[in-house]
Amino acid sequence: MHICCAPCTVYPFKMLKSDGHDIQGLFYNPNIHPYREYRKRLDTLADYANQCGLRVMYQEEYNLEEFLRNIAFREKDRCSYCYYDRLQRTIHRAKEERFDGFTTTLLYSKFQNHAMIKEIGESLAIEHQIRFYYQDFRVGWLEGIMVSKEMGMYRQPYCGCVYSEKDRFYPAKRGSKVESAKFPGCS
Repeated sequence: MHICCAPCTVYPFKMLKSDGHDIQGLFYNPNIHPYREYRKRLDTLADYANQCGLRVMYQEEYNLEEFLRNIAFREKDRCSYCYYDRLQRTIHRAKEERFDGFTTTLLYSKFQNHAMIKEIGESLAIEHQIRFYYQDFRVGWLEGIMVSKEMGMYRQPYCGCVYSEKDRFYPAKRGSKVESAKFPGCS
């Protein structure tokens, strides 16, 4: 199972485990910016995995430059590249480890494009002849939030890429003027 972060893992892990799946996680997220954010997510996942007995392979390499090179001048299509890159890495690890299938915690988030994730996952599954396990984990959205808060997990405020970070604060996105925008911490 590709893992984007610990809070998004709570519900999918619970459901897959209750369905009898033996789960191995993979933390591979070269899209996350800045590096401190990347480390917070990795460290939070490591703590959670230790607490709940989830085996996780960590891609310690922080390859932001490659991610940026691959989306440069295609920023509007960045999510499709990002999904593809992370699912492709996951399927390669799944094949190396001889797993029966692969999935992603991205299917938990109500902010992700499920149709696109499913299409990419199924396409890779056909190409590599390994099952893509699609389940709409969004039904557990509130449960995952509640559990992650109870556990005191770091909960990130954006998907991870520099573009989503910009979208959080840049007022033109919301149709307001820069000089009148209120940013967090401003009165």
